[in-house]
Amino acid sequence: MPSLMNAGLLILRLVLGLTFMAHGSQKLFGWLGGKGLSGQSTLLEKLGVRPAGFLALVSSLGEFFGGLGVAFGLLTPLAAAGILGSMLVAIVKVQAPRGFWNSQGGIEWPLALTAMALGLGLTGPGAYSLDFAFRLRFPQPATDLVILAGLAVVLLYIAAQPAPPKPPVSNGPAAGGGRR
Repeated sequence: MPSLMNAGLLILRLVLGLTFMAHGSQKLFGWLGGKGLSGQSTLLEKLGVRPAGFLALVSSLGEFFGGLGVAFGLLTPLAAAGILGSMLVAIVKVQAPRGFWNSQGGIEWPLALTAMALGLGLTGPGAYSLDFAFRLRFPQPATDLVILAGLAVVLLYIAAQPAPPKPPVSNGPAAGGGRR
């Protein structure tokens, strides 16, 4: 693989991986202005994702360790799967109802992150990685098929959960209609 291609993969891995590691640290530890696991659990509960506490932990670990693995190019297909799982849930449960454009809270940005993680997971981390240094190779296409099947199961599980109940619409102050 030409060195410029390896450099490109390294840049992509570092930006994507460190971004997700930081994002995961917000959810896991409350670092960098995050709300920690309790905040993530509350968010998933509001979205109707059950069991919220367990899945908050799983998604936070997937982002943190997935980001770490992608950044270092270590166990890259598995690390990318951690990012993919989190992004697919975000797309299905949060952004999809809002349309495509990021300015409307839609899927544009999470879809780009998903494509980056999927691309790295399928192509590999390149020569400037721990996978390359330790000669870690995963059997293909079996690894990709198992990861994609696992992601499909997660996606189907999340998509099959009923939407959370909508709060009642308020018509202003207490019944009687306001000032007297």
